[in-house]
Amino acid sequence: AFVPGQTSVASTAPLYTLLLSVGYLLHIPFFVWTFALSVIALAGAGWIGRRVGARLFPDLPHAGLWSGLVMVASWHLIWAAASGMETMLFCTLSLVVVWLGWQNPLLANIHHRDTEDTEKNELKAKEKQNLKKLFQQGFILGLVGAALTLTRPEGIGLVGLTGLFVLVASLWGTNRAQWSAILPLYLAWAGGVISAWVLGVAPYLALNYDVSGTLLPDTSRAKQAEYAYVRAQWSLLERYGRLLLPLLASGLIALLPGVIYGIYDVIQRVRHNRHQIIYWLPLVWAVMLLSAYAIRLPANYQHGRYVIPILPPLLLYGVGGTLGIMRAGRRSPAGRVASRTLALSAVLITPGFWVLGAQAYARDVRIINTEMVETAQWIDQHLDPDDLLAVHDIGAVGYYAPRPIFDLAGLVSPDVVPVIDDHAALMQMMCARAVRYLMVFPDQRPAEADDPRLGLTPIFQTESPYAAEAGGANMMIYEMNWSTDCN
Repeated sequence: AFVPGQTSVASTAPLYTLLLSVGYLLHIPFFVWTFALSVIALAGAGWIGRRVGARLFPDLPHAGLWSGLVMVASWHLIWAAASGMETMLFCTLSLVVVWLGWQNPLLANIHHRDTEDTEKNELKAKEKQNLKKLFQQGFILGLVGAALTLTRPEGIGLVGLTGLFVLVASLWGTNRAQWSAILPLYLAWAGGVISAWVLGVAPYLALNYDVSGTLLPDTSRAKQAEYAYVRAQWSLLERYGRLLLPLLASGLIALLPGVIYGIYDVIQRVRHNRHQIIYWLPLVWAVMLLSAYAIRLPANYQHGRYVIPILPPLLLYGVGGTLGIMRAGRRSPAGRVASRTLALSAVLITPGFWVLGAQAYARDVRIINTEMVETAQWIDQHLDPDDLLAVHDIGAVGYYAPRPIFDLAGLVSPDVVPVIDDHAALMQMMCARAVRYLMVFPDQRPAEADDPRLGLTPIFQTESPYAAEAGGANMMIYEMNWSTDCN
């Protein structure tokens, strides 16, 4: 429950919620605990990114090292870690799933499958492998995949995609007569993945279904309904562009030639060795995740936080591709100058983006503290905790001033979702529920400012200049003035 006594399944990140709760059980200051989790997640991304990068570009000696360094130096990932959200944990777990998928014994020595005899010998070795061991290895990936899904529901997409790529990479380019020997091995591994994933996720799915009648959390449906007008207003191509634009305000812009070259390099390797299609996995995952948000939830606010998890895959190809460009540039003086200039520019602009990122982070924190938190603290001190409060941004209120909430965004009030864009219907529902107070920004208000049901003037309004400097407005609280007839 977000509000004690008010059952809901609004959390899309139950694993991260559980991890945060450990700090309270241990009586560790919440800032210290949250930042510690974030530092571990960011460091973990660098650690596993180093290994994934080295595996993705095995012929480039420093690809792994530079991939790990770029991960922890990306200001978007630093911002995600410092913001105390689940985003950084999701990024790290995504890399772990990719890495574990690549560790499948069926893919052993794929860089050296040059002859039919080699493939036959390797297949015979695989036939002797213990099916139990393959199941256990799949079980480990399934557990990490379950953790990924419990961090964000879309994590299930990467788990399924990894299974598909392992299957294709194992079979493609192999004589069909050998499939009968490969498939049992794959099924043993896949059985482990599925078993562990179901074991980890089933309680969460069961809770969602019991409370709301759906497997997904209420937040998923509510957010998609809230952004239905955006889908209608922007073309699909524009949605892709608007989601990508915030991510390009980073060192990634200097790595774009490397991204293109890195993708080209992997494509060329697949042409010579079909099994190396497994190295398309991070790219296809990034495209799939971006497409899912472009199609269903084109929300590009907070520096593109929803699609930040596509950054690690792009950085992997960008770093490896840039190193590949440098290697290819050795053939001529002009090539050496151009390739080194490209690499150096990526390094030199990174500190500049740290400064810009720090300024953006400070601005975000100031706005949250002076608008959401300050208003929630005022509510805690001045309003009766038994009065029903209608609010759009529920986070700060739920933490600092817990009380009955009518959620205008539909996260903990799922019956709002069907009428989330119908202001008249929302006001009618608020009246029927006897909402006493309304806390909103002006653009979230479900009625005109002079509507008599809002009272003459707000009973509270923040005086902070930070929201206005960022092009926004101040948070307001209205005391509702309902007539006897809600119709």
